[in-house]
Order: sequence, then structure tokens, then C-alpha cells
Amino acid sequence: MSGRTEGGATGRRATYLERAISKLIDDPITSTVIQASLAAAADEMFAVLKKTAMSPIIYEVLDVGTGITDERGELVNSGAGIPTFVGVLDKAVKKIVELTELDDIREGDCFVTNDPYYGGVTHLNDVVIALPVFAGGECIAWAASIAHWNDVGGRTPGSMAVDVSEIFQEGLRLPAVKLFENGRPIASVFDIIMANSRLPDFVRGDLWAQVAASRKAEMRIRQLVETYGLEAYRTAVKTLFDEGERRSRAGLGTIPPGTYSIEEEQDDGAVWRASITVSDERFTIDLSGNPKQRSAPYNTSRDGAVISGQMIFKALTDPTLLANAGSFRPLQVITAPGTIFHAEGTAPHGYYFETRIRLYDMLWRCMARAMPERLPAGHFASICGTVIAGNHPDTGRRFTMVEPQMGGWGATATRDGLDAMYSTSHGETFNCPVEICEARYGIDVGYKRLNESGEGHGLHSGGKGLSVSYRPRGRAVLSAGYSRNRLPVWGSAGGEDGGTNGLSVIRRGGKREDHAFVSGLVVEPGDEVLIHTANGGGWGKPG
Repeated sequence: MSGRTEGGATGRRATYLERAISKLIDDPITSTVIQASLAAAADEMFAVLKKTAMSPIIYEVLDVGTGITDERGELVNSGAGIPTFVGVLDKAVKKIVELTELDDIREGDCFVTNDPYYGGVTHLNDVVIALPVFAGGECIAWAASIAHWNDVGGRTPGSMAVDVSEIFQEGLRLPAVKLFENGRPIASVFDIIMANSRLPDFVRGDLWAQVAASRKAEMRIRQLVETYGLEAYRTAVKTLFDEGERRSRAGLGTIPPGTYSIEEEQDDGAVWRASITVSDERFTIDLSGNPKQRSAPYNTSRDGAVISGQMIFKALTDPTLLANAGSFRPLQVITAPGTIFHAEGTAPHGYYFETRIRLYDMLWRCMARAMPERLPAGHFASICGTVIAGNHPDTGRRFTMVEPQMGGWGATATRDGLDAMYSTSHGETFNCPVEICEARYGIDVGYKRLNESGEGHGLHSGGKGLSVSYRPRGRAVLSAGYSRNRLPVWGSAGGEDGGTNGLSVIRRGGKREDHAFVSGLVVEPGDEVLIHTANGGGWGKPG
């Protein structure tokens, strides 16, 4: 009698538990909690990376991105950081899964890639660490980050040479290889990485910071599955994708349908072309018919071109919600293999970011012509990456300063442009404080101030660019890449054009050398590096 009662009670408890689990799986509140927790986990990754990295380019400038994908590499959520970096992470994980196969990936594994032909997407300085997350013996997610490492070898300190014709000259290639196995670091891979950097201590510290960030997210994801169950977790992810798509399609409906085309001359005289076709169901960017890839470091991968398309699509359709794989389901990007937007073989990628940001700016300009009341005028549209490397004059310790610059943003139909901001696809980046620059690098900052030039007038004027003075106290080597250096920033709706970007070296004797792209340039004590970035374009005819 008591056994039957006990069995009946056990059966009722089992039935109750099954019903409770079923409610959790289908409960929209539970899904929302899981989704918010995943967003928090990605942000926590960012915080860990910021707090534990060795290099100021990471912990001060925040030249990083963090994110979580599903087991196949579809982006689930992203943390703070550079938006275009977040767009790298899903593509990197997909390449790892393609090369290794999901069934061969084990708990405790961890992978590294920096090669644009093996999921790295950008250039060799940007290193992706991707860790698979397991629950119940199966891979359910990946926790990944990307960060700029100051030096990965190559022809010049900082690994950003302009005088290269193949990617082999740019530094160490890590083609989506295993970094950890069964939870243990693979010592030989670590040794290879350290032996190929001029700054091995910094590289080691930054690498472990990225690993720590992934492990933090791994712990949070496992806690979610333990609390709510695997099926509820998967339902939440699917719902998140569907919501991303729904919002994007709603935003797509606000864009006037039609085909919009643009041709734009670049600083080197090349002409780039794009057409954007908007329909009820799809946003198609066609980049075919563009110049062939170059034997110079100004190419981007197809994935890089896709990211530029994702940026403009996201800005137009749903700029307020974090991106996920569903956000980009209506987007199609067409590229032609062998062109600068779809480089193949061994083409170098060192200054890919200038090509990609110029592409993004051109797509923005294309749509601004169609919707001038909605989109601002052009901005300074360059990372203006500045690399100064040498030995600290006081300690003798080797350093590499990597510093993107700020410039003016375009005016809008309702206000002036913003002053001294990072480029529109560079996101939540900060400038390195003067005190850090002077203490860590031994470089005096003579000044950092807003431009006094008057370009970019309009009914609303473009934002101000910057003027900066660097004075290294010891012998150093300079590398830099400044696009939008000949043709000025574009105005909109009758507004005047903005300015141009550039860099000059004033030698001790007074001689001036002007540069746009340069590497391996020796700067002596007493020389001065002067930087100016463009004002944004004006909007509307001046009153």
C-alpha cells in the first residue's frame, strides 16, 4: 500500500516537473531573462578583458570586441567594443567549425586565429580567441573575443608596414589553430607566438586576458543552462534571432524601395562603385565591378566587405538593439573574387581598415543622397592609425604605441556635427590619455586640440577634427595610415565639404615631410610628429 502511494507520489512529482520544465521552455519571461543574461555575459567578457590586458591599446583605447555565438557560429549577443570587430567573431567561429568539424571539438579546447584567409577577417594584428562551451557533453555555444596585439612580427615594429606585397611580410599567421586541448595550453603554440613578437610579454598578457574573458562567459552560460535547462536556453536563442529579424524587417520597411548607385574617386585615383537595391524583403549591396586586389596592404576580405554592409544595414534599420544573426537575414552582399573587397591568395591586409571604413562611408553617402533628411553628411572616415615604436628613453624597455585618432562627424538636418569623435564604425573606442602616453612610451604630447580651420560650413556645420603634436624623447620608428587625405569629406543637401586628414614630421632643422601612408620612418629626438584630422561635412546651404 505504502509502495503504491510512494510510486503514485513519485509519478505526480515527475509529471509536475515535466509541466514546470515545459512552461519554462515556452515562457517568454524566461526567454527574456536568458537573453538579458547572455548580453550581460558578453559585457562581462569585455570588462574582464579591459581589466586584465597588458597593452594600453586594449585597456585604455578598448580596441577589442567580445561576443557569444551558438554552436555553429551564429552571433547570439555582443559586448561593448568596436562594432566591426563584433562582426568578425561569428565569421571566425564558423571558419573554425568548418576546418575542425564540430564533432571533433572537445570540452577544454580553445582556438586562435588572426589570418584573414582562415576566419581572422581583418589583419594579423587582430587576434581572435574562441572557446567552445559545453553542456551535457555537447557544444552549445562559443565565447569569443578579438583584440589588437601591438606586434606580431613582420617587416616593421607594430606589424603595419606599407611596403609589402604579400601577407607573409606582415607577420605571424595563426590559421584557426588549437591553443588549448583538454583544458591545457599547448606549449609549442604559445612558444611560436611569443618568438614571433617584438613584445612577447605584452602578447602573453593580452592572450591570457582574452582566455580569461572567454572562461568567464563560459561559466555564465553553463549557469544559465543549469538554472533553466538546455531546451529553454535554445528556445531563448531562437526567439532572439527571430526578434532580430523582425526588427530589421520593420526597419527595412521605412527605407524607400529602389536601386541607388554611386561611383566615388579615392585618394589614389581609383574609382569605387556600389549599388544598393531595397525591396520589401531584401537589402542588397552589389560591389561587383570594383578594382582588382592589390599587391599592397589595402585589401579586405569578403567577410570584411560584408561587415561594412552589416554596419550600414544595421544603422538604417535597427540602430537601438544589439545585433544578432537574425538582424542580418534580409541582407545580401555581392562581391567579386579577386577584387579589393574580396581579396584572395596571399594579398596583404595590413591597412584593411582604411579600405573598409572608406567602403562604409561610400555606402552611407549613397543612401544619404536618397534620404538627406535622415542621414548626416560625411565624417572624417579614417582610423588614422598611428604607430610609434622604440625603446623608452628612461627605462630602455621596448614599447609600441598604437593610437587611432579622432575627427569631425558630419552635420545633420537638425544640428551641427559632433567634434573629435572616433570614426563611425570604430564604436566605443577611447583615446589614450596623455599621461599614459608620456609615462608608458616616453613620448611628450605637445598639444591635443580642436581644429581652428573653417571647413564644413552649412546650415548646420560639420564637427571639428583634431590637431595633435607628438615629440618622442628617444629614437623611434613611425608607421601610419591616413585615408581621406586628398579628397575632402563630403557635404550633404548643399552643405560645404569638410577637410582632409594628414600627418607631417617636422625635423629638428625645420624640414617638413608630409605623409598619408608610411612605415619604418625613423623619428629622432627633437623631431615633431604633427597630426590633423578633418572637419565633418556641412548639411544644408549656409544661411
